[in-house]
Amino acid sequence: MTFEAASVLVTGGSRGIGKAIALRFASLGATRVAIGYMRGDKAAEATAEELRALGADPILVRGNVASQRIADEVAALGTLDVLVHSAATGVIRPALETEDKHWDWTLSANARALLSLTRAAAPSMGPGSSIIGLSSLGSIRVLENYALVGASKAALEAIVRYLAVELAPRGIRVNAVSAGVVETGALEHFPNREAMLEMGEANPVGRIVTPEDIAACVTFLCSPDAEMIRGQTVVVDGGWSLLASL
Repeated sequence: MTFEAASVLVTGGSRGIGKAIALRFASLGATRVAIGYMRGDKAAEATAEELRALGADPILVRGNVASQRIADEVAALGTLDVLVHSAATGVIRPALETEDKHWDWTLSANARALLSLTRAAAPSMGPGSSIIGLSSLGSIRVLENYALVGASKAALEAIVRYLAVELAPRGIRVNAVSAGVVETGALEHFPNREAMLEMGEANPVGRIVTPEDIAACVTFLCSPDAEMIRGQTVVVDGGWSLLASL
C-alpha cells in the first residue's frame, strides 16, 4: 500500500488517533499532510516535526473545525487526495444535565463539520480520492454520559452514507471508521475513565484498541483495494460489540 505524492488533511491530527493517522499516511509516502487542531500549538508543532522526519511537508490548520474560516482554509489547500475528519469534542454528562448550547457545539464539531469540510474539499478532489469520518460505538450503543456525542456520531454516520452516494459518480469514496475504546487523552474527560479502559480490554482479542489499529483501517479504506467499499461504517473494536453479554 502506498500513498506516494498524496496530499492529505487530518482534522484532530495533532494528537491521539488523528496523529496516528497523519503519521501513517506520511510513512506510506504522502508528501503533504495538513493537520487540523483547535488548541495546543506545542503538540501540533511536535507532530509537524515527526511528519517532516518521515519526509512529508506538514501544514498546520488551527481553529474551530466547524467554522467557515477553516472551511475556507481547507478550500485554499488545493487538491486533496484524502480528507479525514478525526477531530471530536463534546459534553460528557447525563442527557438531562445538558443544555442546548452543548448540543449545538457537539453536533457542529463532530457531524456538521464533516459536511462543511467536504463542501470545501470535494470540488477539487479527483477520482480515487477518499473521505473518512471517525465515529464511535456510542452511535449505536448507549454509553454512560455519552448522549450528545453518541447522537453526533450517529449523525456523522448518516452524513457518510448520503455523501457516499452523492460523490460516487465523481469517483470519491466516503466511509466511516468506528473505534472501540482507545486509550488517548480524550478519555481524561470521562468521569468513568477506568471503567471505560476495562471495557476496552474486555474483548476477544484481550487488549485495548490502539490509535495505530484505527490508522491502519483508515489507510486501507483510502487505498485502491477498498474501491467498492462505499458509505460503510467499519467497526474496529477487537470484537467487543459482538459479545452477547453486553
